[in-house]
Parts: sequence; structure tokens; C-alpha cells
Amino acid sequence: MLKFDPSLQISDISGVPWIENIPEHWDLKKLKYVASIRFSNVDKNTSESEHPVLLCNYVDVYKYSKITSDIDFMQASARLEEIRKFHVRVGDVLVTKDSERPDDIAIAAFVAENITNLLCGYHLALIRPDSNILNGCFLNYLFSSKLFRFQYERMANGVTRFGLSQNAFKDSIIPLPSLEEQNKIVSFLDQQTAKLDQLVEKKQLLIDLLQEKRQALITRAVTKGLNPNVPMKDSGIEWLGEVPAHWKIMKLTHIFRGIGSGTTPDSNEIAYYDGDIPWVITGDLNDGELHETSKHITKTALSNYSSLKLYPPGTLLIAMYGASIGKLAILQTSAATNQACCALYSPKDVDTKFVFYWLMANRKHIVSLALGGGQPNISQDIIRNLRICFPPIDEQNAILKHIDDKTKKIDKVVKKLEKQVELINEYRKALITAAVTGQIDVREKLAVSTESIPVGKE
Repeated sequence: MLKFDPSLQISDISGVPWIENIPEHWDLKKLKYVASIRFSNVDKNTSESEHPVLLCNYVDVYKYSKITSDIDFMQASARLEEIRKFHVRVGDVLVTKDSERPDDIAIAAFVAENITNLLCGYHLALIRPDSNILNGCFLNYLFSSKLFRFQYERMANGVTRFGLSQNAFKDSIIPLPSLEEQNKIVSFLDQQTAKLDQLVEKKQLLIDLLQEKRQALITRAVTKGLNPNVPMKDSGIEWLGEVPAHWKIMKLTHIFRGIGSGTTPDSNEIAYYDGDIPWVITGDLNDGELHETSKHITKTALSNYSSLKLYPPGTLLIAMYGASIGKLAILQTSAATNQACCALYSPKDVDTKFVFYWLMANRKHIVSLALGGGQPNISQDIIRNLRICFPPIDEQNAILKHIDDKTKKIDKVVKKLEKQVELINEYRKALITAAVTGQIDVREKLAVSTESIPVGKE
């Protein structure tokens, strides 16, 4: 297990709420004294008068802890002044400066390679450490520590979207050992996290294989039925092919009596938020049953915005754009939504859960129908006109029972593996936090065995 070194000389630090103590030979510095901080305003819009560039955006930072040349970056354009100011180079740290949740802010990625024409994109802060004082990889590990990011969560402002000011970054406090010790901490963490990441990778591979098996089972059931000998017909949908001959093919607008969306009340009006009414954002959609939402609005907001509607339990939700495009959920409580969610309710002759599985099975093709370049959008019109295939209600019930029975065992194993991954990741975070705050001494190359990690049996 993770061991803390009791021989370390620890000094109490007052006035720094996110850390209680650090080793006596360490220092505390505001980030602005050891690095430059720039907020990027370079977006995806293009112009013939600008120069083509690659853009590292917030999605890349969320997805990758290290920025390397094998990432598929967004193609964009920028002015020469923007290229000069926001080009990235080895040693830089890119950090998200806003998010839908304050606890999901200040996520960082370390630039591990020099990449021609790569710029820091919008929604990100470009932090360039003074290489004589601060190792960028050490700083990146700091941002991996929940304890360190706590100060950013407290400084984030907003209601529906939370943001950090440049001063929030500049005035943040970092623990600072000597550059030599930083390098040793980085080397130690590189070695130890690599072992942990290998464990996670193996378990994630098993999860992916089981999820693929689960998805194939669902896809087969909701597109071909349970009888392999049933007569088939051409669906008339190019990417779907043949379906059972007795199945109906109808547009969603003819299946659901109601299809709508919602809106976002004025984020500057506090009287609209933190009420009793669940309000769904696309980040809440979980490809399953949705019992709780991350945000709530008031009755005042509901009455002041005609585009806000309270949808009943059983409503099917689909994300129309953004990072969650195509994600689904079935409401288990009454709730309103923002404008990025499409709500389908009050079905005729169709079980909503069957439609849920059908959309999930064909998500890749549905998302491919999206319009727009920078932020593809499967609009309400696309959803309304989407044709799906379905059998009589008795056969739908049989298919749903089949899916529930067959996926139950898979889901149980997946849940167990996900819990093991969660334990490993918690251990990883604890190890990083302990190293970057001096709670373990890595100067003598302390080794941590991965065999003692409590991940349970497979």
C-alpha cells in the first residue's frame, strides 16, 4: 500500500486552504511567479486571410493527459499574431478554464512533443513554466491532484457554466521543491503511474470486449428480431439493410405524440436556479435510466420561459450536439431540459425502451446525419424524420425481456471491473497527490508495489 515517510521534516503552512503542510525544504509560490499564463481566444472559424493551423481544443485535453503528434487535432486558421502568442511547445501545460461543473475544471495536459503549427484553442489556458524553476511535467502532475485543483474549484464563477479568470490562475499557490527534486518526482511518478495505467488498460480492454458483446446482442435483437428464420424485407434505409417482413417502418414524429426541447434560463438571474425542478443538460445523459440531474431550476424559471417544459417520467432524451452528441437517457422523474436535449414522449404502439435500444444500436449512423462542421448538430427536424423499424408490441416485450436477461450477467461483470478501475484510479490520484505535496520522499527512489492495490479478484 501507499506509504508515507514519517522521517520527513514537515512544516505547518497557514493561509493555504488546500494543503495543510509541506516539507520544510520546499517553498510555496504563486503560479504567476514561475510561469506565464495566457488565455486563448483562437476558435475553429476559418478565413481566407488567415493561416492554416492545427488546434488543440478542450476535448483533446479532457481525453489525453499528454499532447502528442498522433492526436487528430482540429484544422482551423489563425492570424500571425495569434500564432505567435498561442503556439504550443514541449513543456507547456494546457488547462481547461471553464466547464459545466466546478469540480470538472482545471483539467490539464502536458505538451510532450513539438508539433508544427499547433495552437492552444479556445476554452484553454496556455501555461508556460520557467524551465529554470518549474518542470512542466511536475506542474501537470499537480493538476492531476484533486487536492491541488480544489483551489480552482473554489475560485470558479458561474451558474450554468463555470469559469476561471486569469487572476485565478496567476494567484493559485503551488508547492515548489528544487528543480532537481521535481525531476525525481516526475521520474518516480512516470514509472509508478505507467504500472497502474497498464492495469487499467487490461481491465478496460475486458470492459470494452464485454460492451461490444452487449452492443452486438442488442443490435441483433432490435434490428433483426429473435427468430432467425423469419421472412425479411428491404428496410429502405441504406445503412440498415433488411428487417423482418412484418415489422413497421415509421418516422419518429409519427410514433411519439410529443417531441420537444428546452432552453437555458438567464445564468445571471439567481432566482432561476437551485430550485426543486430537475433540469437536464447533455452531460447528465447516461445511456440508461436518469434518476437525478446535476442542476435544478425554480418554478419562476419554468413560468418565465415558455420554451421550458416539464417532461414526464418515461420521456426519452437524446443529445443533439456537443461532446455528448447521440447520448441517450430515459427520464425516471419529471424534468425540464436545456436546448441541447431533444425529448420524445407519449409513444403510440411502441415501448419507449425499445426505441431507446434501437437508437443506441444505430447511434453511429444517426450521428453521421448531423449537420455543421465545428459543432455537428442532429437537430429536432433530423430526429423527427428519422425512420425506425419495430415489431408489434408483444414482440417488442419479448425482445426487451431477452435483452434484459442476456445483458444482466454482462452488466454485473462490467460493473465489477469498473469498480476495480475506479479503485486503481483512486490509488493513482492518492499517489500523485502524496508525491507532489511532499508526503512521500522520492529522493531515494521509493518504490510502490502495484500488487498491494485493492482491486479485488477478476
